Amino acid sequence: MFPVNPGTLVWAWPWLLAAWPLPLLIWLLPPLAAVALALPVPFAERMAAHAASEKRPLQMGRLLLAGVCWTLLVMAALRPQWVGEPIKMPVSGRSMMLAVDLSGSMREQDLELNGDPATRLAVVKSVLAPFIARREGDRLGLILFGDQPYLQTPLTFDRNMVAQMLIESEIGLAGERTALGAAVGLAIRKLRDLEDSQRVLVLLTDGRNTAGELAPKAALELAEQVGLRIYTIGVGADEAFIRTLFGTRRVNPSAELDEATLQAFAERTGGRYFRARSPQELEQIYMELDRLEPIEMDEQTYRPLQELYPWPLGLAVGLGLASGLLQMLATGFRLLYGGRGPRK
Repeated sequence: MFPVNPGTLVWAWPWLLAAWPLPLLIWLLPPLAAVALALPVPFAERMAAHAASEKRPLQMGRLLLAGVCWTLLVMAALRPQWVGEPIKMPVSGRSMMLAVDLSGSMREQDLELNGDPATRLAVVKSVLAPFIARREGDRLGLILFGDQPYLQTPLTFDRNMVAQMLIESEIGLAGERTALGAAVGLAIRKLRDLEDSQRVLVLLTDGRNTAGELAPKAALELAEQVGLRIYTIGVGADEAFIRTLFGTRRVNPSAELDEATLQAFAERTGGRYFRARSPQELEQIYMELDRLEPIEMDEQTYRPLQELYPWPLGLAVGLGLASGLLQMLATGFRLLYGGRGPRK
């Protein structure tokens, strides 16, 4: 049970404190000389003589150091932990898959970004990334599709990773054509077995189904069966002007957009279809999605624990090594300058 107030030191295994008096019990056992007389140890006499020859202050210093090291080891075994400030973990119970078209037509520069011509994908990235950042509490996933759909990011609470994978995507990465039905089918496979109360797909494209083995009609029937709610977004300007040998000609860069199919996906699954002809409209669409799919979430809290046992453990090991090194140096000094050679 964690304490109510943060900033508190707790001990995970306090029952190990019973090990602390063990050295005292060993101290109460018969002395070394008595044990040596009962055991056939060839060098027992020298051990007893060496222990008796040591000065009492040196013995007390060694005992004190040994007691400190043992106490530190016991403290490390108790596993001290520092309880941090409570952190809120919002959970909405919604799984939202984002499907983004990376076909060749997304290179069309019929939109503007900061006053300059920009590709459709660049505009989508600039608007979709903030939308991802706002979806706190949702599990998000990212599907990129062209000739085939690819699960770029599995469902996760890590919104930063989803946004980063979107930013790093490039046109043509998944092929030049548009597998619209297959993209919906992949989202269905990833969402249908979840127990979440809400499963949502936000599908963005600028064309029609020209690739993939799953037709949009079949994908729509599957989406209805599993209860997947689909929001569709058609992106691209309605008109553009190009220069030719005969002057300026007006064209519709979104002539290949299959609005009928996108509307069918949205209407029959309980979602909505949106048309984005400019970055401003696309931004308004994602704001509207925030309203249609509000972040209603329960807050769960947990308190991070910082393990502190490495500190007493490291200090005990350091003191032990330092004590051994000093003892070796003292022994060597006595052998060199104490007037005694090594025993034969």
